[in-house]
Amino acid sequence: MSALRIAGYAALFGTPDAARDTILPGAFANTLVERREPFPLYWQHRPEQRIGWVETVGEDARGLRIIATIDNPDGRAAKLLRERAVSGLSFGYRARRYRHTPQGRELAEIELFEVSVVTHPLQHDARVHLTA
Repeated sequence: MSALRIAGYAALFGTPDAARDTILPGAFANTLVERREPFPLYWQHRPEQRIGWVETVGEDARGLRIIATIDNPDGRAAKLLRERAVSGLSFGYRARRYRHTPQGRELAEIELFEVSVVTHPLQHDARVHLTA
């Protein structure tokens, strides 16, 4: 079977997540410039379960869009993605700059560590929208 490539949004701007964090446009800009190596793609944020690599990552008007390749196109993660049984995306990060508001935190600068395929993303609409 050929490689499985996925595309989607790991984060959406201006949309509060289940932890009451809202990401502002431009929050990932510095980390995307600073990072020299590809971001790993994990299964459910588990570093011991790296399932691929993020090939392309960037901000657009909607959020943080990624394109990634799954290492084992015959594996469990690829099967669940193809079946649309799992379609959530998330990311591991450290907030560099933020402010507290009555609605929660507004994240102005984020240091990105990884992207993960997850069952239940904190941002409900952070999803894989293409598998090929």
